[in-house]
Parts: sequence; C-alpha cells; structure tokens
Amino acid sequence: MRLTVRDLSVRYGKCQILNSISFDLIPGEVLCIIGPNGSGKSTLIKTLAGIISQQSGSVFLEGKNIDEYTRNAVARTIGYVPQDFQYLTSASVLEAVILGRRPHVEWSLTQHDLDVVQAAMERLAISPMAEKMLTELSGGERQRVFIARAIAQEPEIFLFDEPTSALDIRHQIDVFSMIRELSEQHSKSILVAVHDLNFAYHYADRVMLIDKGRIVSIGSAEEVMTEENIISVYGVPMQFVTTGSGRYVLPVWNNPTEQHSCPEMSSARE
Repeated sequence: MRLTVRDLSVRYGKCQILNSISFDLIPGEVLCIIGPNGSGKSTLIKTLAGIISQQSGSVFLEGKNIDEYTRNAVARTIGYVPQDFQYLTSASVLEAVILGRRPHVEWSLTQHDLDVVQAAMERLAISPMAEKMLTELSGGERQRVFIARAIAQEPEIFLFDEPTSALDIRHQIDVFSMIRELSEQHSKSILVAVHDLNFAYHYADRVMLIDKGRIVSIGSAEEVMTEENIISVYGVPMQFVTTGSGRYVLPVWNNPTEQHSCPEMSSARE
C-alpha cells in the first residue's frame, strides 16, 4: 500500500518541529530517516502513527485521505514500533504480542490468530520468554517483543522509531535483515528512523535526511549521504571509508555540540 505525505507540518507550542514535509512511501520499499537529535525524526513517525496531531498537511493511503478511514482500518494497515512501550510494562510477553492481533479480532482469538502470534515470536526469538513479564526483561528484549507485536499485526506499512536503539549488534543486524525480508518478500512499505548512518547506507532503498524539521535531501544512499550533506547537517567531521564490504561513515570525534534555533526543540524528544 502506498503512503503519501503532502506538506505535513507539526508544532509543539510555538516551536515548529516539522515544516512542509512531502514524500511517498511505496510497497516493498525501505525508507530510512536520518538526521541529528531534535531534527524531527520521531515526531514524523509519531504523527504518521496518529499519536501526534499535525498542524497542517495531508496523509493518504492509496490516494485516499487517512481521515476517511476508520481507526480500526488504519490499525490493520499501519504498524508502529516506538522506542519503548511504557504502558505495557504490566503485561506478559505473550499478552503484549497478542495485542498486535486486536485490529483483526471480532469476538475472540482464532487458531489463525494464535498461529500468527507464535510465528512472530519465533521470528524474534522470544518464544522461550512467553510467560515472563515485560518488567523482567532487558530493554533489548522488550524491544524485540514490540517488534514481534507489530509483525503479528500484519500491517501493510511499518513505522519503526529507532527499533535497534536498545539492541546488541547481533540483534541489530537480525532486525534489519528482517526489515529487508518484509520489504522484499512480502512487499511491505517500511519507514524507519535510525541513528546509525551505516545501517541506513546498507539496508535502505532510499534515505531521507532531515534537519530542523525540513527535508534536506531524499533519494538513494549515494545521492543523500554525501560528505557535504552529512558533515553540514551533523556538524562534526566525518570519515567516509570504502572497504570490500562497502562504504562506511565514521565520526572523527564524538562530542558534538547540539544547537537548536528553538529552545523547546532541545527538550522535546525527536
């Protein structure tokens, strides 16, 4: 399913967080959003997930304004994975993943629903911890539960907000490999905000670079992640290294000073 965003703007109080964002997300595509802290990555994801209200602009699903869909229809179409689910901490792992089936359930869970939940848990290697409470898990384990929950939802569009932020390197690679599988084998549309530029470079079909709430560039990794763009937006020296495994971006030093034109921007989450 095609997601179309036109002239999307969002404000927090007097502070403009997103300004006239326009792009298309097509079936089978992985579009990675990159940008420094406070650039608007998480705000964009949350707005498309319906958590934050837009100031202006429109969002379309297959050419139809998203406001014309019922909430349940949107829930069946769009799966959202935040950085953390604070309100699910009293649930067990199994209960949390089963919640992903809620948009599809009319009366009670069917065997098909349970099979989908089990497959999602096996994919994220969390079946052995099914009866554990989320409060007993590490941050990385909880994040895998939330991803499994979105997989069980079986949406056409996935919105991932830094899905690997709490994961070790092995599980980071596993998650991005799974994201590629969802796009290539199941034609899912995937929008994912990432901090690690190298994951964007190696796993994205296209990359969107945003800064101060505006799109700086959107296109292939080679087109967007140029030395000029990356150094200009992040404000720190970078090295671009080419190896037998591909091209990598490495910071020369890692103590950047963040500057925001709006005081509220630094205190708001991305």
